[in-house]
Amino acid sequence: MSGTYDQILRLIKQGRLLVSEHGYDELAADGIFVRDVLCSVAEAAIVEEYPTYPKGPCVLLLQRDRNGNPIHVVWGIPKDRKSPAVLVTAYRPDLKRWEADFLRRKK
Repeated sequence: MSGTYDQILRLIKQGRLLVSEHGYDELAADGIFVRDVLCSVAEAAIVEEYPTYPKGPCVLLLQRDRNGNPIHVVWGIPKDRKSPAVLVTAYRPDLKRWEADFLRRKK
């Protein structure tokens, strides 16, 4: 498990979350519902972690929508803060860039 991911799960359970403006734009562009993202975060798989990202620690997760389709979601926590959990962006991963399991980038 990841410390960042664990903290994000706790914050979401406490209702301490925010969807960034960019996140809303990307959700809408790919037809992803916030509800699907929130409902699947606890079962997510960690794809990549960015503990030293300049804006604060974040993690790329593989989640699923209500139909079981893959979604990549970047969740973060603002630098030097303990909350909120921020949905930074979300998108439907492209098989041209990702392996079939959507956990590894193609080389």
